[in-house]
Amino acid sequence: MSDGNQSGQQRRDTMTDSFPYEVKEYSAQGARTVAIEAIREVPLTIYLNGREVVTLLCTGKYPRHLAVGFLKSDALITDPAQLAGVSIKDEGERITADVTVHHDPFSGGRTIQRSITSGCGKGTNFDRNVETISKRRVSSTLKVRPAQILALAAELKRRSTLYDRTRGCHNSSLCTPDEMLLFREDIGRHNAIDMIVGECFLDGIETTDKMIVSTGRVASEILLKTVRIGVSLLASTAVATSFSVELARKIGMTLIGNIKADSFWVYNDPGRILAD
Repeated sequence: MSDGNQSGQQRRDTMTDSFPYEVKEYSAQGARTVAIEAIREVPLTIYLNGREVVTLLCTGKYPRHLAVGFLKSDALITDPAQLAGVSIKDEGERITADVTVHHDPFSGGRTIQRSITSGCGKGTNFDRNVETISKRRVSSTLKVRPAQILALAAELKRRSTLYDRTRGCHNSSLCTPDEMLLFREDIGRHNAIDMIVGECFLDGIETTDKMIVSTGRVASEILLKTVRIGVSLLASTAVATSFSVELARKIGMTLIGNIKADSFWVYNDPGRILAD
């Protein structure tokens, strides 16, 4: 157990996803000193061709995938062939991601319009993204049974060891009906999903026959990120917002929420969920 006043230099030298502290806990039984872990929070600033795009607050895990995933989610890059390089610099208290591309992502007078989203992150062109996605129609051959969805949600919970230690993160996963392929965790659910987006984008992972199972409220920006990589089913242990429900119904996305041990809500499904 480290001292609760652990120095900043020690923290910078310890590239971990959580830090130990001693805190006072008050309860009906009185006060006591307890050992806890607080999840790491560090700013990740993304530069695109030398231009600052956004600063995300994250755990610092998978910064390359997170940076590229954010740019892909925001349509600043659309093809892996556009990438010239990704350079990550982690200084402990700050991370920078310098992404260079062969094309001009700001051509045509495109501007960066930062907007704070309900997902605790920053979207740069929210209105334009909604307009673009609203014109799509999601299609895939994915079929899944309710029991498989419940099993994947249970697996997500089993893998959530950082949450168990800190109570300070969200979890997301890329799955087939039978298997969890990728599992990512971060202080923001948008970051966890962007890590998956970035890895799929960089490694050429097929996603149209996959689903995302996640924790956290499904706000519209979360739905937009999954649609951009071709995922046709998004399921969460939390609920969805009205905007997400309406958008899912408009584009034909299967949207599931409020997953419990033996039940869940289906906000929209054009036939991908099979009866058990």
